Order: sequence, then C-alpha cells, then structure tokens
Amino acid sequence: MRRTAITYDPANLLHTQQGHPENARRMQRTRKVLKNDGILTSLLNVPPRPAPLDAVLRIHDASYVERLQSVSMLGGAHLDSDTYLNAHSYAAALAAAGGLIRIIDTVLSGEADNGFALSRPPGHHALPDLGMGFCLLANVAIGARWAQDWREVDRVLIVDFDVHHGNGTQDIFYADPSVMFFSIHESPHYPGTGAAVETGAGEGKGTTINIPFPAYVGDEGYLAAIRQILAPAAREFEPELILVSAGFDAHWMDPLADMRLSITGYGRIMQELLDLADELCHGRLAVVLEGGYHVDVLAHSVLTALRTLSGSELGPSDPFGPPPDGERDALGLVEQLRRMHGIADPPHHFIPYV
Repeated sequence: MRRTAITYDPANLLHTQQGHPENARRMQRTRKVLKNDGILTSLLNVPPRPAPLDAVLRIHDASYVERLQSVSMLGGAHLDSDTYLNAHSYAAALAAAGGLIRIIDTVLSGEADNGFALSRPPGHHALPDLGMGFCLLANVAIGARWAQDWREVDRVLIVDFDVHHGNGTQDIFYADPSVMFFSIHESPHYPGTGAAVETGAGEGKGTTINIPFPAYVGDEGYLAAIRQILAPAAREFEPELILVSAGFDAHWMDPLADMRLSITGYGRIMQELLDLADELCHGRLAVVLEGGYHVDVLAHSVLTALRTLSGSELGPSDPFGPPPDGERDALGLVEQLRRMHGIADPPHHFIPYV
C-alpha cells in the first residue's frame, strides 16, 4: 500500500450555477461515492487552505485577480458565455488552487507518497489575464510554480488527459524549459488549440507535447501515447515532480465529448503515470481534478484513481464497462506523432498493450 493524501474544501460547493455542466453536483456525487466506499478512512486527509495571493500572482495578472474578487463581491457575472462567477466564486477558486498546493507540500515533505486535490472550479483553460472554459485560476500552473519557488523543485512534468486541451497551462509555460507539458485531447474540439505542431517556443522548444486525437479514440490509443511518447520524453526531461490535470470527460458516456475511454482505462492510465513517477522522481505525483460532466462516471473515476494511487487490491470501480461500439484505432497516429517529436524507436521487444 502507498500513503495517498487527499484534500477537499467545502468552499468548492458554493461556486455553482443551476443548469451549468460545471456545478456543485459534480463534487457532491463524488464525495458521496467515496464515503460510501470507505476509501476516505484509508487516506491521509489534508486540511484545506486557500492559495496564498503571492502564489496566484506568480501566474496571473494582478488586474485579473482584482477583477475576479470585485465581480464576486458584487454578486457575480459571466466572464464569457461558458464561465460564470457568483458571490462565492473567488473564494472557491482560491480554495481549488490551494488544494493542489497542499497536496504538493504533503508529497514533497514525505508525509505522503502521492495525492489528489479534489477541487473545483477546474483550471487548465485559465490564462494569466482571462478565465475561460469553466476555469477561473490556473490551478496546476500555480501548483507547478509553487513547487519551483518554495519547494526547490527545478523540473516539473504536467500531464493533462482532460478531453479538452489545456490551453491555459500550455500558454503559461510555452517558453519555459523547466516545465514539460504533455496533453492528450480530442481534436477538433474546444478550445481549438493543441495542434501537434505546437511544441513550445524559445528555450522551451520541445517541452510542449500535444497528442490531438480524433473522436472515438479510447483506452488503447491513450495508453499507447503514454507509453510510446510521454514515457521516453519524460525520461529525457528527468522531472522531479509530476503533476496531473485529471479530467474524466473523455469517458464514452460524458455529454461534452466524443471519446471512448472507460473507467478501467483511466485506472490503467493512472497506473502508468504512477509507475513513471516511481521510476523518475521517487513516486512524487500530485493530481488535481479538471473536467468530467457525467456525475456518476466522474465519481467512480475519482474512486478508481484513488484506489490506484493508494495501491488498493480492490481494482477499478467501473459499473459502466467499455464503450458498446468499441474504439478507434489510433496506433498509426501515435507512430506519426512519435516520429514527429523525435522519439527514438521503442525496443524490439516492446509490447504495446500489456
């Protein structure tokens, strides 16, 4: 068994809007499933704490942060057609970013082997001066810079498997060679970024790796990309910490996408990332929640992730099974992307799906 930390702040529930896909029911249903399962009693429960303002300002413009605070104080509004604020949204956003910071601190101090920030609103679309795509603050970017500024971590790998491309995370670190950003996402799809040719700029050239998959790719395509592209790139990069933007909206039942992952597949992906962390950075891995809009799928995906992270013998919690129509073969595309990114040929004994 591994020592897995979890943090949750009830302030997350206050940021909500009836009828919006990103609402408090996502967290309420997930918490209920985790409690009923009993897994929370076996985890290290870390008390929540809002993100310090100076950590937020390492990523976001002061004028944008002031706007979030003032709009919340006035009762809320829409930043765009998809992204809302209410009177509690600024506090919820600080809590979400703070959750990942707490997990990072707990993992880097050695109190836990790994951890999961169960938080919302999500963050990977947020730009330094603009919230979008349901996101207010760039949680994973704030966490990465916190680890570098306050925990003496030099190189951070961010893995984003949300079905939507993490354009905010990419933009923030696009020219930064100290942060590698790896994203698997549906394309074409919101927000329209994440083309394979987007590989970084300046000193950061080559530290952005995008895997834009067409619709209907499922477990095997994702696993092939992780094993054949992410793993060798990460070995060359040598991260000291791995952060995961865990969106569970590529599941075949999710209402906002057209991919065909299963919950069991998400468990296999998390195990691959855990194994990579064991190999490269003493198992130091911290996960933050992003998307996932079928509330039951989300709840069981989080439970499966926590079982995987903690080394539970129970295995996946997957009441929905594989997609009824199968999944699209993506091996040819993975091979093209591998060669485009200059990844060396795998060993002759490499077996794609074990």
